[in-house]
Amino acid sequence: MAVKTKGGKKEFIGNVKSDKMDKTVVVFIETRTLHPVYKKYVKRVKKVKAHDEKNEAKMGDRVRLIECRPISKEKHWKLVEILERAK
Repeated sequence: MAVKTKGGKKEFIGNVKSDKMDKTVVVFIETRTLHPVYKKYVKRVKKVKAHDEKNEAKMGDRVRLIECRPISKEKHWKLVEILERAK
C-alpha cells in the first residue's frame, strides 16, 4: 500500500523479484483493492524498478521503496531499507 511521507513522496513495501541489473532491482508491489461491483478483494501487482546504490538487495528480500526524481527512463524509486532477508 502507498503511504505518504513527510515530504509528500509515496512509499511502498514489496518483494524483490530480480537483482540481475547493476544498481537496480525489480520489485513486485502487491495491493488488495475492493472490486466495485462484486465487493470482493482483488490482488493487483505492480512491477517497478528501484535504484539500489550498494547492490545490497537480493532476490526474495522484502524491501521499502520511496519515490524520487527520475534516475532513468523507468527508474523513479529508491531503495530505503531491506526489511526482511530471503531465506
